[in-house]
Amino acid sequence: MSDINTDPADPDLSVGQRIQFFRERQGMSREVLGGLVGKSGRWVKSIERGEVGEPKLPVLLDLAQALKLRDPGRLVGGHLKGTSVFRGPGHPALPSVRDAINAVTVSTDTEPVPLDHLQARLGAAWRARHAAPDHRTVLGALLPDLIRDAKRAARAYEGADRRRALALLAGTYNLAQFFVAYQPDAALLWRVVERSIMAAEESEDPHAFAGAVWLAVQAHRDANDFDAAESINREGMEVLAPYADSANVGFRALWGALHHETAYTAARAGRTADAWRWWGQADEIAKALPVDFYEPMTSFSRVVMGAHAVTIAVESRKAGEAARQAARTVAAAIPSKPRRGRHLIEVARAWQLAGDRRSALGTLRDANEAAPETIRFNGYARRIVLETAQEPGALQADARDLADRIGLLV
Repeated sequence: MSDINTDPADPDLSVGQRIQFFRERQGMSREVLGGLVGKSGRWVKSIERGEVGEPKLPVLLDLAQALKLRDPGRLVGGHLKGTSVFRGPGHPALPSVRDAINAVTVSTDTEPVPLDHLQARLGAAWRARHAAPDHRTVLGALLPDLIRDAKRAARAYEGADRRRALALLAGTYNLAQFFVAYQPDAALLWRVVERSIMAAEESEDPHAFAGAVWLAVQAHRDANDFDAAESINREGMEVLAPYADSANVGFRALWGALHHETAYTAARAGRTADAWRWWGQADEIAKALPVDFYEPMTSFSRVVMGAHAVTIAVESRKAGEAARQAARTVAAAIPSKPRRGRHLIEVARAWQLAGDRRSALGTLRDANEAAPETIRFNGYARRIVLETAQEPGALQADARDLADRIGLLV
């Protein structure tokens, strides 16, 4: 399988042979790949040799992620049916948000919104997002007009006012990314990412640029392009380094958030020691922030660092450490409802990794109470619920009930 002329799309190849091809292309040992998906090197060898049955869909998705494949279908030589169940349905407001983002022109017949007013609306939209359990529905109602007004302002103003308008436009695109993420429109997500970066660069505002970089890193990492995520993160931090000692607490929080993104990507790439080293640096930055400070876009704060520790442990596939961090932080008083819901999903992943399915399912019920629109569109949560609902046992009925609540057909 090390033949450079091997075509992974060859219909005569087995799934195991394709896994071996992509593993060897990454220069990855069977032990490393197995560790990234919670299996042994011997299991990988058995799959590659066809000695056991093909992996089920959830495991194939984990393998695709570990092998940095944007399209999991490449493991089966075509379209991988059923992946949409892990993405969730599109939100009803997606078409109107898409139309506002895609619009090439904006009306110039009316005066642009005053920049102070536009900034106040953007700030209010962030606060509304954090306060709402149905945060996508809230954003879906606010974003179309906010996007159009921010575009109009960026075109109408000149000089310093135009630069400020561009920073607000970048911030509006950043807010839009929180709506578009995990929706069935990858092209729209990348359009938002690119426009945010462009507007932030033109604004010459370090704060706007840091936020755009932070979200661009997430988008590339979620697409399993770890190299691009690390490159963008590193280059962004190089540009922003001269401002690192800024007296502005909001910028210092963004600087800390970029350190955590480096940690998160390292954990996803299997570099556990690097991940914890970067997490430690981010934690030191968080400790220097005011006790009650909470950065509205990144959620970076003292309280969120415990939640980040759970994620690092889970992504590093360290079951014992993940369970320890989960037990320590499950009750963390995260002020944002969607971020609290996301944290509970990460805690559930920790329990699942540790083999405690009962605690995982119970935590997902809590996540649904905290932020139903977070769990409804989260692939990790949907996967845990689906697997539990399909497996006969004492938890099956409860899992099917939760599946119904989050719109998952079993």
